[in-house]
Amino acid sequence: MSKLEMIQAQHIKDAIMIRTAKVADAQKIAAIYNHYIEHTWITFEVDPVSADEMASRVEACHKNNFPWLVAEENGEVLGYSYATQWKGRWAYRHSVEATVYLNHTATAKGLGTELYRELLSQLTSREFHAVICGIALPNAASVALHEKFGMKKVAHFQEVGRKFGKWVDVGYWQCLL
Repeated sequence: MSKLEMIQAQHIKDAIMIRTAKVADAQKIAAIYNHYIEHTWITFEVDPVSADEMASRVEACHKNNFPWLVAEENGEVLGYSYATQWKGRWAYRHSVEATVYLNHTATAKGLGTELYRELLSQLTSREFHAVICGIALPNAASVALHEKFGMKKVAHFQEVGRKFGKWVDVGYWQCLL
């Protein structure tokens, strides 16, 4: 990491607070996510998510001991990350699927790194073992973020999603905690 990158990373740490998401954050979280639903193939959801639906998702994570975090600066939610159960069978109970979303105006500033750093720390302290992350491809920025944390590509599914008239591949990255 260059000296400039280290200074920028410290500025982000000083300015941004990473905290547990609250139900009251649901509207801001939904606004971030809905941008990706409406304008990208990054998520395969096609209908905007209401604040009530997002609040239910946040509550479900907390109820099931999965972390859901937000990055906040001056009261503004700029991004979020969370983990959910990988599969429903009992033997998978130590494996999670994780994701991160940033306000589309707040990308490439290190927020995703800070959110994932804290998410992985919380997953480790909760004794989860495997973290699996799906990435709609191509998405060089997301691949770079995941690989920054030592995640390795473990699967590639061709044309498994269709959005905006385009077939989309999905890759899966994984790390062990």
